[in-house]
Amino acid sequence: MKKTVCIVLFLFETCFISAQIPLYKDPKQPIDIRVSDLLSKMTLDEKVAQTMSIWKKRNEFLYDANGNFDIEKAKKNLPFGIGEINRPSENPNGSLNGSYGRNPKQMAEITNAIQKLFVKNTRLGIPVLFHEEALHGLPAKDATSFPQSIGLASTWDDELIKRIFTTVAAEVRSRGAHHVLAPVIDIARDPRWGRFEETYGEDPYLVSRMGVAAVKGFQGENTTNGIDKSHVMATLKHLTGHGQPEAGNNTSPANLGEREIREAFLPPFYAAIKEANAQSVMASYNEIDGVPSHANEFLLKKILKEEWGFKGLVVSDYGAISELQSLHHLTETQAEAGILAFKTGVDIETPDITTYQYLKPAVESGKLSMGVLDETVSRILKAKFLMGLFENPYVDVVNAEVVSNLESSKKLAKEAADKAIVLLQNNDDFLPLDLSKIKTLAVIGPNANRKQLGGYSDSPKYVTTLLEGIKNKFGDKVKVSYAEGCRLIEENEWNRWYKDTITPTEEKDNKARIEEAIKVAENADVIILALGSDEALNREGWAESHLGDRSSIELFGQQNELLNRLSKLGKPIVVTLFNGAPLAIQNVQEKANSILECWYLGQEGGNAVGDVLLGNVNPSGKLPVTFPRTTGQIPAYYNHKSTARRGYHFEENSPLYNFGFGLSYTHFTYSKPILNKNTIKIGESTSVSVTITNSGKTDGDEIVQMYIHDLVSSVTVPVKELKGFKRVSLKAGESKTVTFDITPDKLSLWDLSMKYTTEAGDFEIMAGSSSADNDLQKVILKVEN
Repeated sequence: MKKTVCIVLFLFETCFISAQIPLYKDPKQPIDIRVSDLLSKMTLDEKVAQTMSIWKKRNEFLYDANGNFDIEKAKKNLPFGIGEINRPSENPNGSLNGSYGRNPKQMAEITNAIQKLFVKNTRLGIPVLFHEEALHGLPAKDATSFPQSIGLASTWDDELIKRIFTTVAAEVRSRGAHHVLAPVIDIARDPRWGRFEETYGEDPYLVSRMGVAAVKGFQGENTTNGIDKSHVMATLKHLTGHGQPEAGNNTSPANLGEREIREAFLPPFYAAIKEANAQSVMASYNEIDGVPSHANEFLLKKILKEEWGFKGLVVSDYGAISELQSLHHLTETQAEAGILAFKTGVDIETPDITTYQYLKPAVESGKLSMGVLDETVSRILKAKFLMGLFENPYVDVVNAEVVSNLESSKKLAKEAADKAIVLLQNNDDFLPLDLSKIKTLAVIGPNANRKQLGGYSDSPKYVTTLLEGIKNKFGDKVKVSYAEGCRLIEENEWNRWYKDTITPTEEKDNKARIEEAIKVAENADVIILALGSDEALNREGWAESHLGDRSSIELFGQQNELLNRLSKLGKPIVVTLFNGAPLAIQNVQEKANSILECWYLGQEGGNAVGDVLLGNVNPSGKLPVTFPRTTGQIPAYYNHKSTARRGYHFEENSPLYNFGFGLSYTHFTYSKPILNKNTIKIGESTSVSVTITNSGKTDGDEIVQMYIHDLVSSVTVPVKELKGFKRVSLKAGESKTVTFDITPDKLSLWDLSMKYTTEAGDFEIMAGSSSADNDLQKVILKVEN
């Protein structure tokens, strides 16, 4: 009898609890059921609110006059909740994403407070997504700053990339954000474009590998059942063609055909979605064939959702939906622009409530169906369930400070900087420096003592300049003197990337600096000359009042004049380049003993260069882009068609430095490639092996590269395409054999019917140290029907 009573009481209690707890709040229920249950309870106002986000309007909606969270103001302005709140790391009363931003503790506190409002004080308690940028680290106060993306690509180390973005994800999530607008996996083909530095370079295969690794780092390896509390949701940017804008101008049309888009620009997105389960995609600002991406059904529906089966979120780029009316003139009103983008498949409008505020009247009037709205809101809600926000909406404030101060993160930033440096020239093995022959070292140049991190950066706990790094590493072994030499622009603040207007330094003002540099150099045995560009000269040009592109890739200002004057002294010169895109440096090549391409190396940049100069680190980076000789060679990517690059009057036709190129302090020799099977049938696989030997006297890393070329095909194909690479560590005298799989997809093309298929015929399989013909050895693979 007692047993029966207990069973009855248990069943009654269970039913009572179940009646009190909605399905959507039960973590034991499948996510799809929770989404369906929550959606069924939502009003039209609550649904529309989920499609919107807030950034610059935060003072209007969330904060008081002093920049503090105002809960009563927020309750009044956002009674139905909100989909996302953007960049909580920023202090609304400080500079834009500047040094007045929130530290880890402050950001965790503000995200917790805002989250509590939506969880506890809205009808359904739907938590908010917080999003941040995370291009090469969280751009927030005291976060770890890694090398800019183009520098990370120079490592050709996808496992390192994964570790980096695992670290970045932990820092972002610990502070309360869940969704990052990274990685950028645009294919970059025009170095005049200011956003070149944000990319992983010009090659679809390399960018794909870097992109997959970044997404796995951000989201974790297994996202089937959700994203855990130390990871975040990644966003693939920008779909697509953004990296080859007309005349190198940001947001300009991308004059591309469908086959080229499929061959070059879409593979990184496909790989990141299929291999890493990327949860979010951002549409691009540009148009293709007259259709802006935010209104391009071919991209967002046919390819992304129908062909690829993408089920995640599509987010707008900042203000891009509004631009459908204001810049592209596809609609007469902002309301129509919002409806057009929404119907095309853009789920969330960023950065502020602008056009999607008109979705409610559109549904009420029948211009937009409730079914389309429900599908979109379901995706947004699913993302919040996947992030576990209904169960764990808050973060540990103390843990946020711990995660942002890990010694392992500093070591990882140093490792990344070490591997990102590319040795472009080393005449007579001048590097590493022989300190027994040096008493005084002159460190000169506009980038010698300037903190440069690249775009989407903030203020990490420290940044080591080149001058500081040399002093740190050289210690008392030599005397180190310094002169600026010349200045590029007058804006010297660390956050000049964000300033709208920049002022080039006048030539007359640099004359005195050059004379001072000559005096310093006259008393030195070796000159370390830091040239390149500046974060403000090449950057994201997000408005006509904030330009970021250049019409030339020549060294800016009086840098060549400084170099010419110093070279007349007859002193050895080592040039270190700090920049975000390839530069025309023929003059540097002619006058420098050695050249190091450093890009923007993050917080450990100066220490990394110092170690390379001394030989404590053997440079191992390889170029992820082609370096043209002049601006007139643009575009100059290696995987061009056979009819391209015929040449110009009176100029060398080859690039200055080839894609994949990079020297070492040691020397590597390659055996002839050997195919596992010389003949295969269509649909079969084989492999190719090559033995590499460190024939020098120094331990080092080499990046072995494999390229493929279809010799005869139904449509034209590139002269060669990267299809495999591997970083190999070799001790002096050591040999290793590297094997690359050759699978059907690596032999396929988009045929006349726009089908991805393998055709019978002969294929050149090439292996070596760069994309240059003289660095590759070849073997023929026969593919038969």
